[in-house]
Amino acid sequence: MNLSFSFVIPVYNRPDEIRELLESMVLQTYTKSYEVVIVEDGSTLDSENMVQEFNDRLTISYFKKANSGPGDSRNYGMQRAKGDYFIILDSDIILPPQYLEEVEKSLQQEYVHCFGGPDAAHESFSLAQKAINYAMTSILSTGGIRGNKRSLGKFQPRSFNMGISKKAFEDVGGFGNIHPGEDPDLTIRIWDKGYRTKLISEAYVYHKRRIDWKKFYIQVNKFGMVRPILNKWHPRTAKITYWFPTFFCLGLLLSLLAAVMGSLLPVLCYGIYFLLLFLDALLRTKNFSVALLSLFAVCVQFFGYGYGFLKSTIWVNFSKRQPWELFPKLFFKPD
Repeated sequence: MNLSFSFVIPVYNRPDEIRELLESMVLQTYTKSYEVVIVEDGSTLDSENMVQEFNDRLTISYFKKANSGPGDSRNYGMQRAKGDYFIILDSDIILPPQYLEEVEKSLQQEYVHCFGGPDAAHESFSLAQKAINYAMTSILSTGGIRGNKRSLGKFQPRSFNMGISKKAFEDVGGFGNIHPGEDPDLTIRIWDKGYRTKLISEAYVYHKRRIDWKKFYIQVNKFGMVRPILNKWHPRTAKITYWFPTFFCLGLLLSLLAAVMGSLLPVLCYGIYFLLLFLDALLRTKNFSVALLSLFAVCVQFFGYGYGFLKSTIWVNFSKRQPWELFPKLFFKPD
């Protein structure tokens, strides 16, 4: 099978990120030709000069458009890409040299119309970035949904590292205008059309996530708010496990109250969980400071997601208004 790959990357005010990503593309060990499509999503600080530096080393197409969000910008790029298989990346990604080789090898062995790969922490990342990466990828905090081989349930590719065939893209119509949440929404619609997805664990990327703790909270809070909307749109995909962060936070508060009243068993159970988290983070990152910060990152993740999920569940299910009316900041208007 001959595969023709097109990388599609939306960017918004991140020229330095694009430089790092393109530098990692230059170092790919993949020997066949491939295309890179950069879509400038209404940036006030554009990447045009940065992209031009790589014109003699990569086959690049560069487009500018009005701001309409990452999902619509990916659609814009895929509509103009020349390949028959699109690889969607976020701009804050660094590729390991063997990335595209691993993708092609896996698709040649077992072709699917949509795949996803995991994210990893590069050695150059800050302690906070490594801790956030642990919180977002550990099976003890997310169930492995972002790229763990032990992932619970069918694998849902995420758009920071996602491949989709031109055929599947044209069949399902691409990403919707919700953000975040546009990637699981697309994956579910891909399943509904009868296409399979899979995890290519060897096709990992380094996901920098240039965010501080406040931005991390806002991000996971939005993740929590989006999930009840997706559950309403796709009822068969709703799972009790999506309630876990909310139950975890409520249980923690109740256990602290119980401890004040003299019952220490609930707090002890939480203590064991946090100890397991710490030991797992220490084993994976081999850094004591990162392991400690990982505990904080998981708490921020659970509280932000849990609160957002609870609030959105109530509003989405007990209000007569549409989701985009209730939460306009979660939706972009298509360009």
